[in-house]
Amino acid sequence: MGNLFIQVFWLVLHPFYVSITAVDYNKEAQRVEISCRIFYDDLETALKAAGGASTVDLINPANRNETDSLIARYLRRHLSLSVNGQLQTLRYLGYEIEDDVAWCYLEAEGVTFVQRIAVDNRVLLDQFANQSNILHVTAYGNRKSTKLDNPEHRAVFEFTQNLPR
Repeated sequence: MGNLFIQVFWLVLHPFYVSITAVDYNKEAQRVEISCRIFYDDLETALKAAGGASTVDLINPANRNETDSLIARYLRRHLSLSVNGQLQTLRYLGYEIEDDVAWCYLEAEGVTFVQRIAVDNRVLLDQFANQSNILHVTAYGNRKSTKLDNPEHRAVFEFTQNLPR
């Protein structure tokens, strides 16, 4: 019982900082679809620190377009993706709040095949020294995952199945 109390006490005093980014190649649509799951209060902290606004409220934004613009700018600066050695232009689609998490959505269009995906994920690394960013990358039904602990921010995923000839 005492050990459980110490573990719970430790978690309360030292919260964990983690985001999860899923990168999915949609072969039929020829695009890469990205969803980032970030604790909304951590994202608010990052948006304020980025200098976009003195106050940020993702749950009840005063101006949704302005909030979307802040998030899009932040993600463009802190998340990038290369497919087969070519840097992709990520189009921000929007966000939604679910419980204590902000789901942010992006996509890269015109991707005809995937052999190699490189992800540079610096989301929240400037705000939290113990930030971890988990990546799940899927192409051709093959899912690969990794965890990047601050200061790590880059991972490369190779896919060799179903490539065009």
